[in-house]
Amino acid sequence: MTTLGVRGGVPGQRREDRAAARSEDGTVGAGRALGWLLVVTGAAGILAAWVITIDKFKLLEDPGFQPGCSLNPVVSCGNIMKSEQAAVFGFPNPMLGLVTYGVVVAVGAGLLAGARYRGWFWLGLNGGTLFGVGFCTWLMQQSLYEINALCLWCCLAWTATITMFWYVTAHNVRTGVLPAPAAVRGFLGDFAFALPVLHVGIIGMLILTRWWEFWTS
Repeated sequence: MTTLGVRGGVPGQRREDRAAARSEDGTVGAGRALGWLLVVTGAAGILAAWVITIDKFKLLEDPGFQPGCSLNPVVSCGNIMKSEQAAVFGFPNPMLGLVTYGVVVAVGAGLLAGARYRGWFWLGLNGGTLFGVGFCTWLMQQSLYEINALCLWCCLAWTATITMFWYVTAHNVRTGVLPAPAAVRGFLGDFAFALPVLHVGIIGMLILTRWWEFWTS
C-alpha cells in the first residue's frame, strides 16, 4: 500500500477515474465516493452486527427476552437468534460481522486518506465481499423459507454487504483488476448503481411475496 499520486491523467477524464487509475508502481486507488461508500456500508454492518450481538447475549442470559425488533410473528428477531443458523461457525454470526465490517471501514478510511492498493488486495476485497454476499444469500433463504421469520437488522446487513460487493466489483472491472469487455466496463462506469438496486429490489420482492397475505391483511 502506498499513497503515491497518479502521474499524468487524460484531459477531461472524471476525477473518480483519475483517482482509480493504475500508477507506475502497479497500485490502484479509488475516488472518495468509493471510500465513503465503504465507510458508510461498513459502519451500517457494524451497527447491525453490534445490536444483534448484544441482543443475543441478553437472550442467552434470559430465554424469555424479547429483542426490540421483534414486532410481530413475521418481523421476529428473537426467532432468528434462537435458530441453529444463527451460529453456523459455532459462535453467533454477528461476531464475524463485527470483524469483517470493521475491515471494510478501515479500507474505506484508507482510500479517503489517499491510500492505493495492489491488484491482489483489490481481488481479496472483492473475494471477501463475494463471500459475504453468498453467506447473506444463504441466511436470507434460511430466514424466509426455513425459519419463517425476518430480522430488520439482518436486512440492514444484507443491504450493506450487497452494496459494497457490487461497487467494489464495478471498481475492479473499470480499473482492469478484473478483465471484462469494454462494453461491460462502460456500463459499470455509468450505471454501477443499477446492480445493487436490482439485487436489493429482488430481495424486497421475495420478502413481499413470501408473506403477501400477512402484509395485506
